[in-house]
Amino acid sequence: MKKNDIIELDITGMTHEGLGVGRKNGMAVFVEGAVSGEKVYARIIKVQKNYAVAEVHEWLNKSQHRQEPFCPVYESCGGCSLQHMSYRMQLEFKHGVVKDALEHIGGFQGITVNPVLGMNNPMHYRNKAQYPVGIGSDGKPVSGFYAKRSHQIIDFESCAIQDEISVKIRNHIIESVREAGIPAYDETTGKGILRQIITRTASTGVMVVLVVTTEKIPALKDLIQNISARFPEIRSIVLNINNRKGSVIPGEKNITVYGQDAISDRLGRYVFHISPLSFYQVNRVQTEILYEKVLEYADLTGNETVFDLYCGIGTISIFLAGKAKTVIGIESVKEAVEMAERNKLVNNISNIEFYHGKAEDITIELYQKGIKADVVVVDPPRKGCDGKLLETITGMRPARIVYVSCNPSTLARDLKYLAGKGYRIEQVQPVDMFPWTSHVECVALMSKVEK
Repeated sequence: MKKNDIIELDITGMTHEGLGVGRKNGMAVFVEGAVSGEKVYARIIKVQKNYAVAEVHEWLNKSQHRQEPFCPVYESCGGCSLQHMSYRMQLEFKHGVVKDALEHIGGFQGITVNPVLGMNNPMHYRNKAQYPVGIGSDGKPVSGFYAKRSHQIIDFESCAIQDEISVKIRNHIIESVREAGIPAYDETTGKGILRQIITRTASTGVMVVLVVTTEKIPALKDLIQNISARFPEIRSIVLNINNRKGSVIPGEKNITVYGQDAISDRLGRYVFHISPLSFYQVNRVQTEILYEKVLEYADLTGNETVFDLYCGIGTISIFLAGKAKTVIGIESVKEAVEMAERNKLVNNISNIEFYHGKAEDITIELYQKGIKADVVVVDPPRKGCDGKLLETITGMRPARIVYVSCNPSTLARDLKYLAGKGYRIEQVQPVDMFPWTSHVECVALMSKVEK
């Protein structure tokens, strides 16, 4: 098998990223755009020692679950990857991804993985957008999303998963920047000013963050007046300063140039203030479903001490506080902890204590002081929990561990460790936070095995 060969394939499975999988002469072939159950002619685009990568040259038999992508730049944009699947098939695919990770990485069999909780309307759900800015063919700034596996910027007029006001604001900002002669940042030379446009939409309005290399921007005052006058929904405009070379975006310094330093959003009966760099779930509708599942699994009676690890701006902590005796939230990002304290005050909650520091360090310090959790909730980044943290959690022997995860692979790895330390998986609930992408969120409940 070599590059540009055209081979016939039966697509018998799918990877976790949504590529179709077939086999030719014993070798796995991963086919972009193909789905399970199809027969295709595939053109080989890359051959490695143990596998090959291909693209569909011609369909011989299409799946009944295939649909036409609704985005005009779907083939080139690196944003969504599953628009060629019906939404029903996406939910079934994501259920399989979770189950497969638990079985093959975690070594679990017979685990209850509930059907994925999907959306009634899986469109325009994202409340945060990050639009990179580059130099167009005319030498002026252009913005959009990165193409697949590259930093080439794909422009677009609309996006079906972003909040509609977000795209309108981006379009207007780029037009205004071009008219004002503000140069885009050039990754190759390190010169230029505007690197990225970030929008955050909430129930109270919109925050715009302009990632720039300097606060000395030509015609900045006119630009701010232009943007804010055109969109009265905007409550905050922030300059985020990042003059470092490389792809680390955004920077650490924020300067509020219009309105407030944060916006607020409502989840359930609570209000949350969100700063420019705060982590906040991008899908408000599904976040409420996710958090209600966390509360259900925590099964609190009002007498428990609960640890909320990787607590961010305190969203889960505040939901837990209404059912617990005490909640201890731990977060490594200082700005997030400051925002969590503000959220505690605005919601008039007194039974939460927030700590700034690494979860693995603060948890063991508290444990050594005799402070233990009856229930532990963890919501780590994609890399999963630190090993030292898992060791400390199992050492304090909480009755239940509720694990919120955006990565089924690291979830399965960490649950395997916990299972080896005297905990059993009761059930796992996938939630579709990111329709039309291959990502899936999960909530897992583990209970202490009584000896």
